Amino acid sequence: MATVLASLSQVAVMAAIVATLFYVPAGLASVLFVRIIGFPLDAFVTFGGAFNTFVGLIVWWLLAFAGACAYAAFTFPWHEEVMAWPRKS
Repeated sequence: MATVLASLSQVAVMAAIVATLFYVPAGLASVLFVRIIGFPLDAFVTFGGAFNTFVGLIVWWLLAFAGACAYAAFTFPWHEEVMAWPRKS
């Protein structure tokens, strides 16, 4: 049970790192795309006014985190042995 929780915590930490690193460039690309097609930026960030701006940005990060969780869980080799440097005897 402890190894499962350790694996889940590793996936969550890696997903948080990936989501945070992905958030700013994806946000800039989204802003440029939204500006080009003429959609109001405030409506895009706030999901059509369902949230305020701060909560909307948090929801966008949580969506990135959910995608990063799937990415981290299936692409990283969590259970493989890593070859270490040989110890001096």
